[in-house]
Amino acid sequence: MANGCGHPAALHTGEAPILASATVGARFWLLIEHSGPWAAHLDECRLPDDVHALIDRATSLGVRPQLIRRPGRRPAPGGPLHVFVASSAGARPWLAEGSFESSDDLDLGSLVHGVVPESCILVNEPVFLVCTHAKRNACCARLGLPLARFLDENLPGNVWETTHVGGDRYAANLVCLPHGLYYGSMSQAAAIAAANAYRNDEVVLDRYRGRAGIPEPLQAAEHFVRAHTGELSVSGVAVESSRSEGDATVCIVHHTKPGGLSRFRVVVEPAVFAAPCGTACTEEISTYRLAELSELTPALT
Repeated sequence: MANGCGHPAALHTGEAPILASATVGARFWLLIEHSGPWAAHLDECRLPDDVHALIDRATSLGVRPQLIRRPGRRPAPGGPLHVFVASSAGARPWLAEGSFESSDDLDLGSLVHGVVPESCILVNEPVFLVCTHAKRNACCARLGLPLARFLDENLPGNVWETTHVGGDRYAANLVCLPHGLYYGSMSQAAAIAAANAYRNDEVVLDRYRGRAGIPEPLQAAEHFVRAHTGELSVSGVAVESSRSEGDATVCIVHHTKPGGLSRFRVVVEPAVFAAPCGTACTEEISTYRLAELSELTPALT
C-alpha cells in the first residue's frame, strides 16, 4: 500500500531490495552550509550569486554539491561561507572543512585531483548526512527530519540535514562521509547502528545501498561478496576489474582480511522488483541478482 509519499510502503521499510543503488556520480563532494529554505533544485534556491557560481563551478568539475544545515536549528544567514569538501575516491577517502569570505578562494581544482584545498583542514570525525529535502520529495522531510534530530542527539556535531542525495524512494536516506556509504529505508535503530559501525570502519549490510562513485553492478558485486564472506570492514572488499558480457557484468573482487587475501569471480545480472502500491498498480525497481560467485584464490594463512 502506498504511504502518502508517492512510493509504496515496502520501499521505506527495507522490504524492497536497495542494494547497488548509491549515487554513481559522487566521487567528490562540496557541502555548503545554508539554513534554507531549499527549493526543489539547487539552481532555484535563494542563494548569494557567488554561492550559485560556486555550485556551478563544482558541477562542471564533477563535484557533487549539497546544501547542509544543522538539525532543528536555523541560524541567521550571513558570515563566512562554511563548507566541507570530501574525496570518496580510492582507498584513502578524506574530509576537510573550511570557512571563506569569498567563494572564489575555494580551490575545487585541488579537490578533484585528490588534494586538500588550501585553507581547508582535514577532519578526523565522520559526517553523517540525512536527506530532509521536502521540496524534492515529501518523504524525505517526513521520514528524514525526525531521523536527523535523533542522530544529532546521539552524535552531536556530526550530523547534518542535506538536500537531495538520490533515491527518494528509499527515504529516510543516510550518507556517511568521507567514504560515501549510502543507506536507505532507515529507522532510528538502523541508522544509529550504521553510524556507529562506520565510526568503527565497518558497514552494516542491512539497508546498505552501496558506496557512491562506483558503477551499480560493481556495488552489487561487492555486496554479494560481503554477504558471502561476512566481511564488514569498509576497505575489506573491493572490485579489482570488471567487464560486460551482454547484460551481465563479470567482476573480480578481492577480499582482504588479517589472515590474507582471496579473490572471487562474481557475475551479476540486472533484475526487476515489482513493489505493490495498492490493488491496481505496481512500481518496478531496477536491482541486481547474483548469477555466479566462485573463489579464484584460496585465502592465504
